[in-house]
Amino acid sequence: MGSNISDDLKSAALVYHTHPKPGKLEIQPTKPLGNQRDLALAYSPGVAAACEAIVEDPDRAGELTARQNLVAVVSNGSAVLGLGNIGPLASKPVMEGKAVLFKKFAGIDVFDIEIKADEVERIVDVVAALEPTFGGINLEDIKAPECFDVEEQLKARMDIPVFHDDQHGTAIIVGAAVTNAMVLAGKDLSQIKVVTSGAGAAAIACLNLLVTLGVKRENITVTDIEGVVYQGREAQMDRWKAVYAQDTQARSLADVIAGADVFLGLSAAGVLKPHLLEKMAERPLIMALANPNPEIMPDEAQAARPDAMICTGRSDYPNQVNNVLCFPYIFRGALDVAATTINEEMKAAAVKAIAALAREAPSEVVARAYGGEARPFGKQSLIPSPFDPRLILRIAPAVARAAMESGVARRPIADFEVYEDSLQRFVFRSGFLMKPLITKARAEPKRVIYAEGEDERVLRAAQVLLEDGIARPILIGRPSVVETRLKRFGLSIRPGVDFELVNPEDDPRYRDYVATYLDVAGRKGITPDAARTLVRTNSTVIGAIAVRRGDADALICGLEGRFASRLRHIKDILGLAPGVREYSAMSLMITNKGAYFLADTHVRPDPTAEEIADMTVACAEHVTRFGIAPKIALVSHSDFGSADTPSAMKMREALQIIRERAPALEVDGEMQADTALSQIIRERVMPHSRLEGEANVLIMPNLDAANIAYQLTKGLADALPVGPILIGPARPAHVVTPSVTARGIVNITAIAVVEAQAAP
Repeated sequence: MGSNISDDLKSAALVYHTHPKPGKLEIQPTKPLGNQRDLALAYSPGVAAACEAIVEDPDRAGELTARQNLVAVVSNGSAVLGLGNIGPLASKPVMEGKAVLFKKFAGIDVFDIEIKADEVERIVDVVAALEPTFGGINLEDIKAPECFDVEEQLKARMDIPVFHDDQHGTAIIVGAAVTNAMVLAGKDLSQIKVVTSGAGAAAIACLNLLVTLGVKRENITVTDIEGVVYQGREAQMDRWKAVYAQDTQARSLADVIAGADVFLGLSAAGVLKPHLLEKMAERPLIMALANPNPEIMPDEAQAARPDAMICTGRSDYPNQVNNVLCFPYIFRGALDVAATTINEEMKAAAVKAIAALAREAPSEVVARAYGGEARPFGKQSLIPSPFDPRLILRIAPAVARAAMESGVARRPIADFEVYEDSLQRFVFRSGFLMKPLITKARAEPKRVIYAEGEDERVLRAAQVLLEDGIARPILIGRPSVVETRLKRFGLSIRPGVDFELVNPEDDPRYRDYVATYLDVAGRKGITPDAARTLVRTNSTVIGAIAVRRGDADALICGLEGRFASRLRHIKDILGLAPGVREYSAMSLMITNKGAYFLADTHVRPDPTAEEIADMTVACAEHVTRFGIAPKIALVSHSDFGSADTPSAMKMREALQIIRERAPALEVDGEMQADTALSQIIRERVMPHSRLEGEANVLIMPNLDAANIAYQLTKGLADALPVGPILIGPARPAHVVTPSVTARGIVNITAIAVVEAQAAP
């Protein structure tokens, strides 16, 4: 994990962990505390009622406290991936990171607990004493073989789920991959031969689960640093490893690899040599999971065995075995039924759910989000992507059902349809909305030109864009300034090597750019003198001309100066897309409650009903790129005819135009904002509304309303803004605002790249 970090990534990581406040977590209250009565309810004397209720019925702690959605991530730092025994204090950033994954992927709250204890008994005593606080325990980065004893003893002593993710998380993903690989190979699990390299906690857990799934113990051969695990061996043996000791004279991996259907590597880089693959069975599965460098690199393995299926632990190759595929969702299902443990039935259910998801045809929404290029089930897609939004929808219910059927659920789910609907709503509150667009952008990166190329935020964003393969940046800026700032900020990218740099003071295309500018804007008040000046001094003009001439595919500008002036230059040079009468701007606001698209936040002061209809249809098309089905509300101070003011009547008229032009859209109005966001309120005022559930696209009657809503949401709801997304230019161009962050630039770039990919 830490051995091959570049200097710039190390520097960026330290800044990330330090600002705006240290660490990655904070505690947020979930109840109001705004007056004396709130205080009386939250603490003395009102809290006594909750305490007494729990005394009478301990199970009520799950409904009266946060316990049933609270997990402890516990480590002593003795086996941190890639770093080794670094101790509990140094392991804290890793455990905070694990906590963030729980929250982001499954909405589970976490306290990370780093304990200064190496002895099994002390670890067990400390963790077991925490049972009243937590709904589940996630053990992390505790070295083998102690981790086996720790988990075994805690499961015996505690009446809540205890899950060592290093063991079982890896095992579940491996189980799903093996299941699907054998389906593709046409082999029965009971007949396959498995050979491992590595016999630590993860390897043993993988083998145990494979046996549960149907692999025969006698068909498994284990190797480790001492060679084959055979009966009678004494060096580096323990009771868990001894279960897989074979009666054999073989002593090395080379001796046992012949005829193997599956190679499972959880050991070290380079252990599996290409010539050994020649001895494996037809259509073998090679799981080279050592990190950061696998037992054999996939390209080497594929060259030696073209018929092989290959998995690694790396994100830059297909079939990444990543524990985030399962652990958040296993805990989600276990917590939601108040399970007393995570048993073999629940783990097997997770394996089956993950394997089945990989075999599913991508849904229309998912396929659209990934640009229609989601891989079908096959050699390169044995397991789902860690960011597949359907993971929680498949795994959590499967685990919950298995807990109920195996008798360990204290609070069974009565209506799975309602439960699954709640998980569906969470998917779009999780903050990973940009992932599908980023994935799509990576498939075909485009040239994006940045008007403010000297700005620190653009430089930092360019580093990320290049590392992640999202875009090919072109920066407008003076070479001496850019070079100085790259050095100051500790960034490793270099102009002319990693990205193109356009020097506005000395560009060989200057005369051509002036000619182009006069050609497109000469009748819009731009004189030859003005054109010559602007092509030297105005970076937005330079960037827009570059896009116009095909020297770049998209433009990002607006970090400095006024939005309106930037917009005017873009309109003069790039013009309108076919069928578009005027630009509009939509802003995506990602909040803790959900994601909302607001329009028009930046362009049209007082659009007509016809313009609102145009804007609504265009916004809906953009929203689908995020893999979201648009649910549109035309927002007003009026609620379905409660007032006949000009703005209310305008929204009413716009609805009729939209329904004629795009009858399939789920849209209704005019309605108040709270009506748009609440099905209950809407049913009260308009029982037969065409809009179902909560609106996610809010179309405002004018610029004042939209921009005020945008600024308030950003400030009061601590929302992450994406955009504004400019709708209507003939070629992709976006005008951000001066408050944009480097992260915001990366997000709007991904949107611009996907637009450029779709351009004719």
